Amino acid sequence: MKLDFLKSEIVRKVILNRYVLFGLLFLAGLFLGWILFHSSHKQSTEQQVVSLSGKETIWTCAMHPQIRKTEPGKCPICGMDLIPLNQATDTTMDPSAIRLTKDAAQLANVQTSVVTRQQPVKEVRLYGKVQADERLIQSQVSHLPGRIDKLMVNFTGETVSKGQALAVIYSPELVTAQQELLEAAKMKSTQPEIYQAAKDKLLLWKLSDDQIRNVETSGKVQTDFEIRANTSGVVISRRVNAGDHVGEGSVIFEVADLSHVWVLFDVYESDLPFMKKGDGIAFTVQAIPGKNFSGNILFIDPVIDPITRVAKVRVEMNNSSGILKPEMFATGIINARLDSHGNSLVIPQSSVLWTGKRSIVYVKQPGTDEPVFKLREIELGPRLTNSYVVESGLNEGEEIVTEGTFSVDAAAQLEGKPSMMNPTGGKVSTMPGMDMSEKGTTTTVQKKSPSDQTMGDMTGHATFHVSGNCDLCKARIETATKSVDGVKSATWDEKSQNAHVAYDEMKTDPMKIQAAIAKAGHDTEKIKADVKAYNALPECCRYRK
Repeated sequence: MKLDFLKSEIVRKVILNRYVLFGLLFLAGLFLGWILFHSSHKQSTEQQVVSLSGKETIWTCAMHPQIRKTEPGKCPICGMDLIPLNQATDTTMDPSAIRLTKDAAQLANVQTSVVTRQQPVKEVRLYGKVQADERLIQSQVSHLPGRIDKLMVNFTGETVSKGQALAVIYSPELVTAQQELLEAAKMKSTQPEIYQAAKDKLLLWKLSDDQIRNVETSGKVQTDFEIRANTSGVVISRRVNAGDHVGEGSVIFEVADLSHVWVLFDVYESDLPFMKKGDGIAFTVQAIPGKNFSGNILFIDPVIDPITRVAKVRVEMNNSSGILKPEMFATGIINARLDSHGNSLVIPQSSVLWTGKRSIVYVKQPGTDEPVFKLREIELGPRLTNSYVVESGLNEGEEIVTEGTFSVDAAAQLEGKPSMMNPTGGKVSTMPGMDMSEKGTTTTVQKKSPSDQTMGDMTGHATFHVSGNCDLCKARIETATKSVDGVKSATWDEKSQNAHVAYDEMKTDPMKIQAAIAKAGHDTEKIKADVKAYNALPECCRYRK
């Protein structure tokens, strides 16, 4: 009994100790959990307070600022990394100025340069062809009516010399005239007037004195006479064949003296004010690579061709060696000094944005840590090769945006600041339902005031392929595009063959614009130019191979 009692007492104490241990462990776990969860809740609350106290960052694309997201990522259009949109405010900054972060300016490749004065020189590139000197082209005619029995010159391109026999002709009228001469020669002493009249008749038919003397001496009528060349040169046209009957004065050959030739260049009407007679021109010929030619402008066509819209300028060249041949293509360059705009302000072409008659640039504001730009409307003078003369609106020493101008303007539109299409400012929003992944076109709606928010100023941007070759093509394409009602600006890049157009969507659309370009003779990615319009283009502009 006593042993059983001791065993049960030991078991009871062991069980009691276990319950005490479990209780202590449970209390320790509760305490530890309270410490951990209380700290985490406090930290989460603090983070929430910090997140709520700050502004939400908006992420946008430097090249497509209409993209706006609440978190970083890739642009759905071009795939570039999104950058934070600057939403900082500065009470000391001009309200109409646009501020970019240094990172945003660098990603958008925004570059600036200082405005300086220089002597403007416009490089005008011309395209033309070598032509025969019109003053040295002569028609070789038959002065006798009759039949061509034999041709001594049988093909074009053959060189002939003055006095050389070209053809043999049989003329019944000439046979009769010789018989009259022989009869009159018998009465020469008694009736010299009749003799002289018969002789003059043969002289008018271009028979030489020797030929007439041979008829009188021999007393025989000659049935065949030679037609001789009255000039030296190259036969450029043959009008008859052996056996043909010709009348008096009929042209049988055209002969051109190519020892002196013309080079005729096409000049677009917008470039005519920059050239004058006597200006020097350097040119090359495609058929003679590596050789440079030079000459002076001796004639400027006073009339514009109504179809091609170009005038001809003439350069005369000595060609005694015969190296220049008619119909060779030539490319010329004139460096025209604009004396009337001496020591003028000159800015790069890439710094200017156009909208209708307005030309704007973005001027960097001095004395700021981050890039701050402000829109400035300017008046442009003549266009140079890759720059413009500034008539008014800028001062020497000011710093303007020369690369990335469109990115700065897009940022100004997003922040409701004055911009190219919205000079008074106002918020810009993307159109509902616009497909941002669509390539080539980007459409925005600009809201200028609450009164017109329902309609908006709907501006579309389109990029499409246009075929062309040269500066003449560029001017023609841009002129045709801007002639469409509703087009605000248009540029065509010769290297990429792409046209960039800003237009009012309420007035026109890309298909109407492409139709106008095709009507001018240039194929677009949607519409092909009519053959007649294409054939009317100058030789240098014909892009179809």
